[in-house]
Amino acid sequence: MKSSLRSIGDTAAQFGLATHVLRHWEDAGLLAPGRDSAGRRLFGDDDLVRIAVILRSKAAGMSLQQIAVLLSDDHGRERHTVLQEHIADLDRRMAEMTLSRAMAVHAFECEAHDLTRCPGFRATIADVLAGTAPWPAGQALP
Repeated sequence: MKSSLRSIGDTAAQFGLATHVLRHWEDAGLLAPGRDSAGRRLFGDDDLVRIAVILRSKAAGMSLQQIAVLLSDDHGRERHTVLQEHIADLDRRMAEMTLSRAMAVHAFECEAHDLTRCPGFRATIADVLAGTAPWPAGQALP
């Protein structure tokens, strides 16, 4: 199957990006598009896959440095370390999101118009208020 080549403008538009973003990623070593005889960048299917990986990784909170390790063939052990750290960060953020969602649902369903006065919410942070636990308390709402 022959790869179709795309200009930087078409490639950027396909992903909803400005062309300078693709140039920046190239400067950072994340992309290496081919060039035509006039020196214009040409992006093939493999480049599009790399762009998708970069975008998905950025959406998940990874830095360009972390993504560079992820995309490199030269960083096997470092790649695993970066991914382990990222998975731990995702787990932490998902736990925080779960607590935030529970608070929002509780606030939506609570009869107290001021969540700071809600006995149910106050019960979930009692240990923080008492100084016996750090924030976030990690307790689910009733």
